Amino acid sequence: MHKLWRHMGDEALGVEVREFSRLHVAPVADEIDETDRYPSELTTATALKGWNSLTLPKEYGGQGASLVEQLVIFEELSVGSAALGISLITNFQCQKVVQWFGSETLKQRFLPRYREGLCTSFSLTEPGRGSDIRSVDTVAHRVDGGWELNGEKAFITSGSAADAMIMLVQAPGGIALFEVPTDVPGATKVETRDAETFGLRNGPHVNLVLDKVRLPVDSLIGEEGKGLKQAMVTLSSSRVLAAGISLGIARAAFDQALLWAHERKLFGQTVLDFQGIQWYFAEAAAKIDAARALVYQAAADVEAGRDIQRSSSEAKLFASRVATEVADRAIQICGAHGTRVSSPFGRYFRDAKAYELAGGSSEVLKNTIAKSLHKSVSQTAG
Repeated sequence: MHKLWRHMGDEALGVEVREFSRLHVAPVADEIDETDRYPSELTTATALKGWNSLTLPKEYGGQGASLVEQLVIFEELSVGSAALGISLITNFQCQKVVQWFGSETLKQRFLPRYREGLCTSFSLTEPGRGSDIRSVDTVAHRVDGGWELNGEKAFITSGSAADAMIMLVQAPGGIALFEVPTDVPGATKVETRDAETFGLRNGPHVNLVLDKVRLPVDSLIGEEGKGLKQAMVTLSSSRVLAAGISLGIARAAFDQALLWAHERKLFGQTVLDFQGIQWYFAEAAAKIDAARALVYQAAADVEAGRDIQRSSSEAKLFASRVATEVADRAIQICGAHGTRVSSPFGRYFRDAKAYELAGGSSEVLKNTIAKSLHKSVSQTAG
């Protein structure tokens, strides 16, 4: 369906990623979903192409590219498999927080590994806490030569395959972010009964139990007491890419339904010949195009430093809702075929709905947007 959606951002990059997604990602998407596994062969392949570290500075193995270019990659790969997009977004979150706030020694030993396929997770929540990342029971104490960490982080996306995690911890000077290798003595991955989700399945979520884990001094990212702010800045930027994943899901559902409707014969004509069906597609196409315009504008806003929280939150809020609506409509159009386990439409719908909750629920995003609007009107009125 190459001609249905024009390239946004770097056209040459878009063509390359779209073809890679078609040839290598889409054919294994159902199997990744069915087995709920981390797609390590695909994340490694994208790393070797430089897509996994695209926005990192060149001195750390990246290409110094823009967020818009990174968005192109996330959208096109997620047309093939949203699970791959989720696997790459946790890498993006971890590398950016280290790039922006970590010490030079941490950057040197951590960031270049992404070019080789490093897998990382952004570990913020704890058992029973959900979106309340301000409640942190995991603690860090200073010891000779560094730090000791104790506690448990929960429901970690990409955690089953993560080589390292960036996590929020209560330090003596306040909440802080730490870089924690998962193979360090005292760190144990645990799969709970709630490890699996029905959508965005890139491996079961895990908890990480920390029992007297010793870390070097530079594992602390930035300053004690600044961890929450650093995490929020990172999440605001990554939400643009999350919106790109939703765009990919919407496009995949639309494309597959349109192809089926074009080929399926019914009552002497194709399903696509029915005006009611054409209207379904027209409305869905308009919503996807509107979402894409909003999402790419949000990426440009982030690059320019313009009201990042509002732009990125609006992009994810709208794109995730559009993805769910389009996936639902695609099932309706395809009838019995849309409900078959052998068709991809159930995966599209599950992935789309899951991303209305994951990575910042729609309700949290609405609160963020409202706060931005309240701040703007207060400044104007004042």
